[in-house]
Amino acid sequence: MSKFIYLFIFFFSLLNTNLMAENLMIMKLSHGDVEIELFPEKAPNHVKRFKELSDNGQYDGVVFHRVIEGFMAQTGDVKFGKSSSPSFNLSLAGTGGSDLPNLKSEFSDIAHVRGTLSAARSADPNSANSQFFICFEAAPHLDRQYSAFGRVVKGMENIDKIKKGDPSSGAVPNPDKIISLRSK
Repeated sequence: MSKFIYLFIFFFSLLNTNLMAENLMIMKLSHGDVEIELFPEKAPNHVKRFKELSDNGQYDGVVFHRVIEGFMAQTGDVKFGKSSSPSFNLSLAGTGGSDLPNLKSEFSDIAHVRGTLSAARSADPNSANSQFFICFEAAPHLDRQYSAFGRVVKGMENIDKIKKGDPSSGAVPNPDKIISLRSK
């Protein structure tokens, strides 16, 4: 009987490891790698979209167009923020998204703390598309107002090194960019 229990624990731990690895992403920045854990049980549609855009290379070369010290770094505009694209326009970065339809909000109990990934959107809660932000510090005023779908689990020091923008608008004149973003 004890062999059966050990076998069960062993197989369950393998299954759990595979499920966890399935929801890990690696973001390469000029400052180093960032490992991100996604929360499909909390925001399944946002996680699916993020993985789809990431694994298709849509985030590669996308700039951090809005970065406010002590608050967050925003990126993910694959239409106007992709530095290698003919449609790249830094003055419009932050106004575009992907060719996919907008996502309905998936508000949850995930707190916006240091390292939280959350979907950027307009005033319409159901307008998230491809843009996202990473919190530098806790931002409780965003809790249950934005769809948080992941968190940085390694490399937050590399997020901290992202070039900061104007203190009031966050606009970054010569922004850092995502080198690549893929499933682990």
